[in-house]
Amino acid sequence: MILAGDVGGTSTRLAFFERQGERLKPVTDKTYHSRNYKSLEDIIQDFLTTERAHVGLAGSPECACFGIAGPVKRRRAELPNLGWVVKADVIEAVLAKSPVGLINDLEANAYGVAELQPQDFLTLNAGETNSTGNAAIISAGTGLGEAGFYWDGQQHCPFPSEGGHTDFAPRSEIEVELLRFLWAELERVSYERVLSGPGLYSIYQFFRDTGRGRENPSIAAEMRQRDPSAVISRAALDGQCALCEQALDLFVSIYGAEAGNLALKNMATAGVYIGGGIAPKIIQKLKNPAFMTAFAAKGRMKPLLEAIQVRVILNDKAALLGAARYARVRLNRGLGATI
Repeated sequence: MILAGDVGGTSTRLAFFERQGERLKPVTDKTYHSRNYKSLEDIIQDFLTTERAHVGLAGSPECACFGIAGPVKRRRAELPNLGWVVKADVIEAVLAKSPVGLINDLEANAYGVAELQPQDFLTLNAGETNSTGNAAIISAGTGLGEAGFYWDGQQHCPFPSEGGHTDFAPRSEIEVELLRFLWAELERVSYERVLSGPGLYSIYQFFRDTGRGRENPSIAAEMRQRDPSAVISRAALDGQCALCEQALDLFVSIYGAEAGNLALKNMATAGVYIGGGIAPKIIQKLKNPAFMTAFAAKGRMKPLLEAIQVRVILNDKAALLGAARYARVRLNRGLGATI
C-alpha cells in the first residue's frame, strides 16, 4: 500500500493506492482544510487513524510521497502560502520508518500525467504530435505552479520549478496600470500575485478601484461570505457581472501569455499542460480564442508556439497520482517500473 499526498495552502488530500501492474489504483482518499491543522503530521495521523482499518492495512504503508506547494530542498519544504515546515525525516518517524519522498506539487502533477487517461484531458490546441521533445505544466490555484519534463532519449522526466514567482511582465497599457496598482500594496509583483485565486480578486479590485467598472452590490455581498475568486468566476461565466467578466477576461489572457512564456523557456514541443483547480472551472473561457492568442503572441516565435499541443488536465487527482507514482518508481526501485 502506498500513501500519497497533495499538500496545498487551501486543502490537503491524502490517499492510499494499490499497485496493479504498471498502474495505480486509488483505494481511499480524504481531503482536509489545511489551515485547520498545525502540521502535515497531524493530518497524516488523522488519516491513518480513520482510514487504515478501512483498507485492511495493519501496519505502515510500504512507502509514501507528498507533493508540496513550495520549494523542496534536502528533504525539507516550506509552504509560503501556509507557513508549515515539512520534513521527510519527521514524517518517516510518524510512519514507523517507511521511506518518504517530498517533491514540489507541480512536479507531482507532472508525474501524474503518465497515470491519466485520454478522457482526463481537454485539448485547447491540437498542435503537432512530438513525443520526444520537452514538455511543461502550469497550474493556477491558491498559488501559481510551474514545472517541466525533459526528454532523456527514452522517456519524459519531470523536474520542479518555482517559475510562478518570477516577475510579472505587463504586455499592454492596462497591464502596466495593473502592475502599478499592485505595487501600491506589494513590494514585488510576481506572476503568482496575478495568476491565482487571490490574483483574480486583485484584478477585480483593480478594475473596481480605478473606475473601470461598477461593482454589483449583490456580488460584493456574496464575496464577503465566500471565496471571492470563486464568486468572480461564477458571476463572469453566468454573465451576471460585467466587472467580473472584465477581470476574468484579463486573467485568462495573462494566463495564456505566461503559459506561452513557459513553453518557450522549456522548448516544450511535446506539449503544455494546464493544471490546477482554476482551469477546469473556467474551461469555457479557456476555449475562447483569448487564451491561445496570448499563448502564441511571441513575435518571431509565433509559428513555434502555434505548433505546440496545449491540453487542460480535468482530473483533480493528478497530483495525488503523481505523488504515488513517484513513490512507486523512486522509492521502490525493486519493482522495475519506468517513469
